[in-house]
Amino acid sequence: MSTTRTPVDPTTTSAWKRLTELHQSMEPDLRAWFAQDPQRAERYSYEMGDLFVDLSKNFLTDEVRDALVELAEAVDVPGRRDAMFAGEHINVTEDRAVLHTALRRPATDSLTVDGQDVVADVHEVLEKIYAFARRVRSGEWTGVTGKRIETVVNIGIGGSDLGPVMVYEALRPYVQKGLEARFISNIDPNDCAEKVSDLDPETTLFIIASKTFTTLETLTNARMARTWLLEALAARGISTDGAVAKHFVAVSTALDKVEAFGIDPANAFGFWNWVGGRYSVDSAVGTVLAVTVGPENFADFLSGFHTVDEHFATKAPAENVPMLMGLLNVWYVNFFQAASHAVLPYAQYLHRFPAYLQQLTMESNGKSVRWDGSPVVADTGEIFWGEPGTNGQHAFFQLLHQGTRLIPADFITVANPAHPVKDGDADVHELLLSNFLAQTAALAFGKTAEEVRAEGTPEAIVPARVFTGNRPTTSILAPALTPAVVGQLIALYEHITFTEGIVWGIDSFDQWGVELGKKLALDIAPAVRGDEAAYASQDASTRQLIDRYRGLRH
Repeated sequence: MSTTRTPVDPTTTSAWKRLTELHQSMEPDLRAWFAQDPQRAERYSYEMGDLFVDLSKNFLTDEVRDALVELAEAVDVPGRRDAMFAGEHINVTEDRAVLHTALRRPATDSLTVDGQDVVADVHEVLEKIYAFARRVRSGEWTGVTGKRIETVVNIGIGGSDLGPVMVYEALRPYVQKGLEARFISNIDPNDCAEKVSDLDPETTLFIIASKTFTTLETLTNARMARTWLLEALAARGISTDGAVAKHFVAVSTALDKVEAFGIDPANAFGFWNWVGGRYSVDSAVGTVLAVTVGPENFADFLSGFHTVDEHFATKAPAENVPMLMGLLNVWYVNFFQAASHAVLPYAQYLHRFPAYLQQLTMESNGKSVRWDGSPVVADTGEIFWGEPGTNGQHAFFQLLHQGTRLIPADFITVANPAHPVKDGDADVHELLLSNFLAQTAALAFGKTAEEVRAEGTPEAIVPARVFTGNRPTTSILAPALTPAVVGQLIALYEHITFTEGIVWGIDSFDQWGVELGKKLALDIAPAVRGDEAAYASQDASTRQLIDRYRGLRH
């Protein structure tokens, strides 16, 4: 069931021509647009689940919106969306379905793909994960000496790390007292060494997240962690018989390799080839989350995803928030030559969200060929980046406000913090929210030379203090950072990414670009270790760097 039909060339559509004309004639003036249309903010704002999304400070008019919607329909974004939800093999280079949306469908649903009811499969694994999580949380699961688990260490990389880390940080207030998670991903041995240095081996549980149980970085770190555990237990005079099975579980489908490592295959939680790594935090890859925040909160997390899935699957393009946001990104990338996109959470618990989005968006849409193998016909992808506000204000906001590059930005915040605090009579969260509001207003409306002069600024420095404004932003407000809201935010950006990919005609679900460097590393490793034949086959720069490394290594 491979969906390989030729993608539509968006640049040949009448909608693209119309957008080109609108871009050429547009002189963005957000001040004037708001002054002329008192209903602008209301007309370009939307509710989706718990999220209030204000698009009014974007380069958006009714004509632009209509042309973007026409573009979506011309390239068949709705049809490809429906094909994804139905389980068609829209990941054409790997001939796979793309069914991360099935991971959060309720148990009462059913969806048969390739002869298998995938929803039933998902809930079978979920129940196994939840049962395991309850055993750890209650203290029924113990280490080899009978002590309850206090620290869960997730060992993974890429999608098996970025998602769990981000969500764990976002949901820290929901973590059970007496439990803690840590995350090891980098093959740099310092990562593993630092993460385990102060842990008690008797109360530590490791989760190895690798679908094939062959990922170089993950398995290297897993072996180092196993060595640490066994040596630390032995140093205390504790028998290590059966210790690995009591202190290691796996997120994997390679049961033979899991067992060979020393893990009981009954404690391996699987997922399927239709779950891409960067779309997997709501699969068994989230086992560390189910353990630390609990099955009920994990279920709420999944329900948040499903809320946005339903919106994306059913809303018309003109009212479809992820589709509109994805189309706006295309508008900026292809017509305003925006090369990057900032995501700025005014919520400290979301401090890893921009890093998570880097993999989601750039691994998905960093492509130069379309899904039929032909070259792309327009620029694709953006560099996603960001840091929490207000930290970013004291770092890179200068470029956002007065630089020469157009950088669209998404501002995200919540109304109710997990820790409401007052500084004297001042509500500290309201101070944060004031910054959130002020920055989007300043980026949109700027400050004119006349306004600067009216403040008594010396004429020589007036130009330096002018803010041109007309810097586009989207504002996203949620009631609180609940598990459901975190799920909604992730699903929102998943479907934004999907929409852009369909417009560009690319396969957003493969990642061949990560393969070459990994393969070369395996080829170069013998040269680094001293294999002269392997060394001789390297290029001059690589040989020079190996020589310098050998000279520096103690």
